[in-house]
Amino acid sequence: MNEHATTTATPPESPAPSSRPRRPWAGGRPAWVVIALATVALFAISVAFQPDSVRSSVLQGMLPFAAVLAIAAMGQTLVIQQRGIDLSVPGIMSLVVVLVTHGPNGDGGKLFTAILLAFAVAAATGLLSGLLITRLGITPIVTTLGVNALLLGAIVQISKGSPTTTTEALHGFANGHVLGIPTTIVIAALVMLGVSFVIKRTTVGRRYEAVGASAAAARAAGIDPLRYQLAAYVGASVLYCCAAILLAGVVTTPSITSGDTYLLPTVAAVVLGGTSLLGGVGSVAATAVAALFLTQLDQFVLATGASSAVQNLVQAVALAVGIGVYSVNWPAVAARLGALGDRGRGATAAGSG
Repeated sequence: MNEHATTTATPPESPAPSSRPRRPWAGGRPAWVVIALATVALFAISVAFQPDSVRSSVLQGMLPFAAVLAIAAMGQTLVIQQRGIDLSVPGIMSLVVVLVTHGPNGDGGKLFTAILLAFAVAAATGLLSGLLITRLGITPIVTTLGVNALLLGAIVQISKGSPTTTTEALHGFANGHVLGIPTTIVIAALVMLGVSFVIKRTTVGRRYEAVGASAAAARAAGIDPLRYQLAAYVGASVLYCCAAILLAGVVTTPSITSGDTYLLPTVAAVVLGGTSLLGGVGSVAATAVAALFLTQLDQFVLATGASSAVQNLVQAVALAVGIGVYSVNWPAVAARLGALGDRGRGATAAGSG
């Protein structure tokens, strides 16, 4: 009796995300370990040179803002992993603050509806940005900058240019504690764990990173890159919304432009956390630690009596350092400079001979 071999078709596997080379100075450690060590060193320096910046009362006031930045920066991480950048962070966060303060107008009974509306508007904004980028091919910078301008117009229209005091319910929640830990820190930790699990432990997450590493390779494996790129902007906008809601609760009377100070720090936190601006593999845990680093760095600078302009300059320098550390192949640069030096010495020797 003849036996016939049967074959079964197997679905294409997700291409493995390309892992970037470890930097020699990092000793092969993951990015989150590097930024964690830097954060510990910063706190040690703060204790030694500016002890006022690490007093208990100061830390209690700083940690909620670190949590807000961490959540917003996690959203930026999702976008940058897909080789994009989101300049609509200020607009989305400011609009959400306006919606959850002006909507209830001090009435706690209207707060839940306002929060639902804020999440819906944020998700729709991310969807709009994602569609313009993935379907029409407009560059992320132009798209998100234009969307941000539209959002700023909506903010002025809704708020009439005046801030409103947040509801007591939201203020009490955002400034509360869970087992002695600020509620904002607990929420930021839960968000970090949830996003990390989805990206690192699920098939969807692995495909997401694969698309960011190489859209062409992902497409060859049967994965639609546009779907994941679109999801990045929607997911990021939802995280910005979450951060802005907490911000609106932490501050008694938040400004209608509360989100303006979060654009540069979110990008800096992503870069310092080791995620390349060229996309691919990243870590929201490292981003969250970098957010704490940047917030304490701000406290340290302010404790010296420096102005807010200096604070912005320090953030820009931190961003430049992060890009230099994680994006520049310094061994290759050193080898090239060495080769140029050898050529110069050889030419000098030939001329003197």
